[in-house]
Amino acid sequence: MRPDPGDEDARALSLRWSARVSLTPRILFVNVFALAMLAGGFFYLDSYRSRIVDGRVTQSIREARLIAEAIVAVPTAQRPDLAVKLARDMGSWVRIYDAEAKLVIDTRGLGLRNFVLQDPDKQDWRQAAARFLDAGIDTVVGTPRAPLYRERSNGLAWPDVRTVRSAPTVAATVWRAPDRTPVITAASPMPGGSVVMTTFNARDITQTVRVERFRLSIVLFVVAIVSVLLSLFLARTIVRPLRRLAWSAVRVRMGRAREVVVPRLPERRDEIGMLARALSDMSLALRARIDAIEAFAADVTHEMKNPLASLRSAVEGLALVKDPDLQERLLAIVRDDVHRLDRLITDIAEASRLDAQLSRAKFEPVDLGAMIAALIGSREARGVERGIRLQFDRRSAGFPLKPLVVLGEGARLERVLENVIENAISFSPDGGLIRIVARHDHDMLLIAIEDEGPGVPEEAREQVFQRFQSLRPAGEAFGKHSGLGLAIARTIVDAHHGSIVATERDDRASGARFVIHLPAAAPDA
Repeated sequence: MRPDPGDEDARALSLRWSARVSLTPRILFVNVFALAMLAGGFFYLDSYRSRIVDGRVTQSIREARLIAEAIVAVPTAQRPDLAVKLARDMGSWVRIYDAEAKLVIDTRGLGLRNFVLQDPDKQDWRQAAARFLDAGIDTVVGTPRAPLYRERSNGLAWPDVRTVRSAPTVAATVWRAPDRTPVITAASPMPGGSVVMTTFNARDITQTVRVERFRLSIVLFVVAIVSVLLSLFLARTIVRPLRRLAWSAVRVRMGRAREVVVPRLPERRDEIGMLARALSDMSLALRARIDAIEAFAADVTHEMKNPLASLRSAVEGLALVKDPDLQERLLAIVRDDVHRLDRLITDIAEASRLDAQLSRAKFEPVDLGAMIAALIGSREARGVERGIRLQFDRRSAGFPLKPLVVLGEGARLERVLENVIENAISFSPDGGLIRIVARHDHDMLLIAIEDEGPGVPEEAREQVFQRFQSLRPAGEAFGKHSGLGLAIARTIVDAHHGSIVATERDDRASGARFVIHLPAAAPDA
């Protein structure tokens, strides 16, 4: 069993996880997601800071080793002055511990106070806001929190000194100052068990990262505002008209089609404007279809009242009349009315089903030339009343004759030709000629059916195609035709994307001319 194409389209257009979410939060989510991607820049800044800190740690280790080598290379008396000079040049606090971890040289005690930690309580609100922002971002990006820097009274209290004393290597540690700036300590061994330790407050790293974070925060804030405004704009320009269209469709479904005016949004040239105009046209077509159904129902009621009233009178009269001749006449009326009702109901049933049947019809190549010839032959074989003649004139712009092929449903197109030919026979005089012309007219096929009857008045040429509208020839018994033949013919021709009109004859002679245009099929159809 083949899958339903409608189900396949529905599955292709379905949304699994967001099907129950309105468009407005979806638009906001998409834009906020883009902002989240931009906020990923904070992760990059964190890795950038980590790389800078690692570089400073490496630098501090190298400086501690150089200071240790320089101190060892000079006499003991010159070591304090050299330590102060090196500490000033490198911007570090230099301390030297002896083999017993006692402090022997301290550049700060010698008057060089180039290492001063900032007191957060004495800084202004901007620094406090910066620290708060640092703490929030560090929490979000998951930055490891360094231990708080505190002064130690004993050299062995420093982990770097303990590491150097236990193994002949250089050690360093990153601390966190009270103002959240990094403090880097490094220790290097000296001959005899002494240790040199440097302490450096890398406030410039924090300032650099804060500046970049501030810039990124400003960009993120501005983009967030613009993104929210754009989301609201999109929600206003997309969601609101869609809701209006949906509400209009709901009101049409509730049976209020006449009261509903579906907005056409003529100023919009996008897909929503196309949807609005399509829905508006659909509602107008639906309204016209409802009006046509209502008018058809009213016409059916009106057309059936006359034969029913006649039938009722005749049946009631049969019970009262005793004269055999009158009874026979009443029975003849009953038979005529029954036949008339049967013919009327048959035509009504076909007319009511015609639209649905044509919508499901499968069009195939149909040779109208062969169909017309066969139809005329069949009609002549049955006999044409009153000596009326049928003539088929097949014309073409060149030779050999082009096939008169259209894409359509053969039985329905045959019904069109039968109805128009029967209409021409009804109006033709005794011994009259009905001429049928078929030829190519550019990319269309033209079929013209002419008779020699009284013709169709100009003011009634459109009216004859309406249901239950009939201009009957003089002398024809009432009720012989239902008035649906030409209406059915037009419905079928319209379904084949063609047209049918009533005009006067080209030679201005008396008679009617019905012209049918149908799209010609491609040669390889």
